[in-house]
Amino acid sequence: MGGCEMAEASGERYDSNNVFARILRGEIPSDRVYEDGECVAFRDIEPAAPTHILLIPRRAGPVSTVGLADEDAGWLGRLIVRAARIAAEQGLAERGYRLVLNTGRDAGQTVWHLHLHILGGVELGPFA
Repeated sequence: MGGCEMAEASGERYDSNNVFARILRGEIPSDRVYEDGECVAFRDIEPAAPTHILLIPRRAGPVSTVGLADEDAGWLGRLIVRAARIAAEQGLAERGYRLVLNTGRDAGQTVWHLHLHILGGVELGPFA
């Protein structure tokens, strides 16, 4: 199960008018720090750290990590590699940074478009 089928597995359906889809289409402005044919990275408008960048795939779905399949490993792996490069370009590699993929409401996911948070620029402390 991959892509849009995953939305049904998580209990959420992909909404092509979600805020990230609208950012991808250029309908909502964003402070982009990276983009290519597969993904876009931009600064979060409500940062949880001095550096808080969201990295989103251009694909319409999945909405979260629920139901990811083996065939999703390629693009998701490339997303993580790009996150590491972006973190290094932002000067976060020396002190460290956190990559976060929230899955579901209880984890704090608010936009139903899979996205990766890159957080750094301050001591984040342990995750409990």
